[in-house]
Amino acid sequence: MVALPSDPSVPLAPSAPSHSLWIPSLNFDIVFEDLHYSYPPLTPDGEPVRALRGIDLRVEQGEFLALMGRIGAGKTTLCLALNGLVPHATGGVIHGDVIVLNRNTKTQTVADLAARVGLVFQNPEEQLFHMRVEDEVAFGPENLGLPREEIARRVTWALRAVGLEDFRHRSPLHLSGGEKQRLAIAAVLAMRPRILVLDEPTASLDPRGAAEVFATLRELRQTMPLTVVMATQNSEWVAEQADRLAVLDRGRIALIGSPDELLSQVERLQALGVRVPQVAEAAAQLNARLGASFRFTRLDDAQRALADALS
Repeated sequence: MVALPSDPSVPLAPSAPSHSLWIPSLNFDIVFEDLHYSYPPLTPDGEPVRALRGIDLRVEQGEFLALMGRIGAGKTTLCLALNGLVPHATGGVIHGDVIVLNRNTKTQTVADLAARVGLVFQNPEEQLFHMRVEDEVAFGPENLGLPREEIARRVTWALRAVGLEDFRHRSPLHLSGGEKQRLAIAAVLAMRPRILVLDEPTASLDPRGAAEVFATLRELRQTMPLTVVMATQNSEWVAEQADRLAVLDRGRIALIGSPDELLSQVERLQALGVRVPQVAEAAAQLNARLGASFRFTRLDDAQRALADALS
């Protein structure tokens, strides 16, 4: 990946600090207030399907919040609620509020929120439907009614941002899985969102494709003033990059805190269906066998701790 280009119309933020140095503010981009949601019944005489059960959560400006939990815990529903797809597109019953950039999603249309909240799905092919890469990226700005020159500038900038500028005339059908997901991110970035929401963006990718997507997200956070919410099962990435981690269980927030605080709770997280980093598992095994008190979730921390213990 090349260094991200700057865009004179987008104010640049300083490099995003690691979660261990992150200093909270009181400027919330996202507020969940006692959010309950149920999908419509699966059968005509069935009961609504409960998905979220009392979510109270604040996400600060510039924060990277990771969502983890087993399948069915409510991660995807929470992501969809951020841009109004829940409940405007899904139907169902909702109680409580979702406030995004001081706007209540109940009173905003999905189209209004799309320019502020960019949503990237697990399967990039669900979002790609044009015959050329540049047309895919131009679609969002065109729907905003922007001048042609501004659309062209945004397309070039977004493709550079994800390392796909040389692919602009290629068909998305000829891209690899990682390239397709980066294209989906570029299409969202061209709308200039303040918030980027990603629902399991690497779940269907091979390790190389996943590494490409994670590298793109890392560089974006270092260059753009983005608030990021990402549902993922990749605990190593969460340990390295997230400011906070929320673990969902049956529609509720079971745990929330820094990755260092939570990912070292191996048995508790495994009971909640969360795969912890391998080094955290190693720490737990060493503690059980040696009576030690190691707590590390990242490889560099493990190397330092073990070197100190051996010396």
